[in-house]
Order: sequence, then structure tokens, then C-alpha cells
Amino acid sequence: MSRDTDLLNATQIYFDALYTCDLSLFDQIFHPACSLFDADEGAIMVDPISDYRQVIAKRESPASRSQEREDEIILIDWLSPAAATVKVKLRIHANVFIDHLCFVKGIDGWRIVAKVWHLESVSASS
Repeated sequence: MSRDTDLLNATQIYFDALYTCDLSLFDQIFHPACSLFDADEGAIMVDPISDYRQVIAKRESPASRSQEREDEIILIDWLSPAAATVKVKLRIHANVFIDHLCFVKGIDGWRIVAKVWHLESVSASS
């Protein structure tokens, strides 16, 4: 497989993990030292991956509600053959997010090492 295909497959695992709230997929795609960042409230907020994992574990999955999938790759920016940032858009219930996912390829394949996210909008239907 090409690096492009491998990274696309890893991004799909991310989409699937959030759509299904599947912790085995979550653990497969996020590096254990990953942190999440946002500034939607005006201050920079940092969440360790363990906190985010608990959120996913408790969340009712969009799949369980038969929510139509809305996830797309907007941009891939290659830093090197083993590092890239993938800009994605996805909907989780009524929330539409834009995420910048920093991927690094190691012995275990592509893993997200940092996530910067922004709540773009809240849709009328959930």
C-alpha cells in the first residue's frame, strides 16, 4: 500500500471510532500520549487522551441513533513520509466539528499524536 492509502485508512478508522464510539478502534488510532486542544471558549483548553477516551466511552454513538454519516477529509498536508496533518470535518449528533489531526507513522502504523478541534456549528437535526 502507498503512504496515501495507509493514511486514508487510518483517517477512516478515526471516523469509524467516533461514529461507533468503539474503544478498540479509538485505542488503535490514538497514540497513548496524544493530547487534544481547542480554544472555542476563548482560552486554550488541553485534554489528555485518557479524558477524551472517557467521553467516548460514555457517549451515545451516532451509529446507535442511525445518524447519517457526515465525515470528510478536507486536506492532507505532508510534513514528511512519516508525518502528516489531516484536516477533517464530521458531525457527531448535532455538532459539526473541524479537526486537525496530527498523524505520525511508527512501528504500529499511523497514529494520531495531537488533535486540534473546533466546534464549527450546531445543526438543527441531531
